[in-house]
Amino acid sequence: MENIRNFCIIAHIDHGKSTIADRLLEFTGTVSAKDLQAQVLDDMDLERERGITIKSHAIQMDYKQDNQDYVLNLIDTPGHVDFSYEVSRSIAACEGALLIVDATQGIQAQTISNLYLAIENDLEIIPVLNKMDMPTAMPEEVKEQIVELLGGSVDDIIEASGKTGLGIEEILTAIIETVPAPKGDVNAPLQAMVFDSVFNSYRGIITYIKIFNGKIAQKDLVKFLNTDKQYYVDEVGVLRLKQEKRNELYAGDVGYIISGIKSSVDIKVGDTITHVDNPCAEGIQGFEEVKPMVFAGVYPIDAEDYEDLRYALEKLQLNDASLTYMPESSLALGFGFRCGFLGLLHMEIIQERLDREFNMNVITTVPNVSYNVFTKKGQKVIVHNPAGLPDLKEIDYIEEPYIDADIITKTDYFGQVMKLCLSKRGELKNQNYLSADRVELSFTLPLAEIVFDFYDKLKSISKGYASFDYHPTGYVQADLVRLEILMNGEKVDALSTLIHEDHAYSFGRRIVDKLKDLIPRQQYDVAVQAAIGSKIIARSTIKAVRKDVTAKCYGGDISRKRKLLDKQKKGKKRMKQIGNVEIPQTAFLAVLKLD
Repeated sequence: MENIRNFCIIAHIDHGKSTIADRLLEFTGTVSAKDLQAQVLDDMDLERERGITIKSHAIQMDYKQDNQDYVLNLIDTPGHVDFSYEVSRSIAACEGALLIVDATQGIQAQTISNLYLAIENDLEIIPVLNKMDMPTAMPEEVKEQIVELLGGSVDDIIEASGKTGLGIEEILTAIIETVPAPKGDVNAPLQAMVFDSVFNSYRGIITYIKIFNGKIAQKDLVKFLNTDKQYYVDEVGVLRLKQEKRNELYAGDVGYIISGIKSSVDIKVGDTITHVDNPCAEGIQGFEEVKPMVFAGVYPIDAEDYEDLRYALEKLQLNDASLTYMPESSLALGFGFRCGFLGLLHMEIIQERLDREFNMNVITTVPNVSYNVFTKKGQKVIVHNPAGLPDLKEIDYIEEPYIDADIITKTDYFGQVMKLCLSKRGELKNQNYLSADRVELSFTLPLAEIVFDFYDKLKSISKGYASFDYHPTGYVQADLVRLEILMNGEKVDALSTLIHEDHAYSFGRRIVDKLKDLIPRQQYDVAVQAAIGSKIIARSTIKAVRKDVTAKCYGGDISRKRKLLDKQKKGKKRMKQIGNVEIPQTAFLAVLKLD
């Protein structure tokens, strides 16, 4: 155990975590030259295409220093705020962290957020200044920022470059000297924490574990404390580039076990594994259940695919513990699921993974947050879906979730960022100048306002410089109304939203104008209306496609034309009574990108 080091890499998005991980694997000889490629640990096509890490990845390296052999367990983590749950799980399995800061951009909001997560878990922090080979690097300025945030001295900061390999040896030396060896007793009862799991169609569920005490071997009978399920261990091993089988794993090790688990219900991330005949006294504490921030309905395009969608979501949840789902139905879309996501990017990624990994074509409804509705009888109802809102006559008041948002931006964009936040019903709490040209702003904002397009707008007005991080603070009473969209007089529940009273009129107007352009024309006029209760607040008409019935009528009395037109009019009226308007998927997506 003395020679084991468990560490993770944390940073803001795009600061070069995966590239540094590549260099570490190359330097320690873990990856052979023929297997070497950019983003070695990002094994999803989606991660490679977008250049982001979505899943945290664990890998074991061997390194020799001063004639001592060391085992280094590295966990590379995502940087986007939507995947912070992945980061918290990785941090729980480590004793140290590499904090990587981009020398060209300095400290960003997510850097600070991930750093606090690591400090709360008593991790040893090693600051690394990456991208030192860039001509725009500002090492002195950024080093000052790091010292101000972390304390310590400027000499402790390692200068590195993931591209050229500068400073990689110093990083490995610092890991061995600074990160403490894992504590634990090999002879104590087994106590291992589940920090991730993946599904394999041949072997069942593969569980990734960090062992705190005791040891685990093949053929052992183990049980999961939370679910109280018992299994025989078929295989144990460590996570190299491929899984490598071992006879036993001991306290301090990070590895995997396969025990033929087939059902995802039997396994929970953060659960404790122990032996059946010699169990540990208590489970490992301090692991939080994830709280979804954004909810949206996910429906199969073909109603027959409902069971396939359930299976796909079940398998995805194993690999992504922050996804939650429960069945729901809609008049317009049939049977589907109400899914909880950590943010809009998370929702987009899940949609893409359903399509690529399971060949599932789905329709996603307008995302919304969860509200607390208090009725006049004093009951509290949690509403994830506008369709589930009680009758207006029964509602006393509604509370919506609020967040504390931290935005770090260059002072040149200060005014535009302020304007954006205030337009989203934000309140400025604090502003703090980190340096002459960088300012940190703290706002309280309603979560519903940042769900749609806040992040995109923030990036565009600040030319990509502003960084954003948030955490929930609780619920506040608000004047909310249910905005409903009517198509030909019938409600389309998949497009209804809960929205603040002040924004309802402008939002309703924009939605009906957008739908008018997107919905194909019918044989009859179609009215698209936005309504609050029984009051119509906006309307657009999709004009009918019509056949020119008077084309063959040359000359003669006007009554001949009138007769043909009246006949057509009656036919259209009858058609309108029995007609059904199909709403294309593009209409649902366009509502998300109204601007």
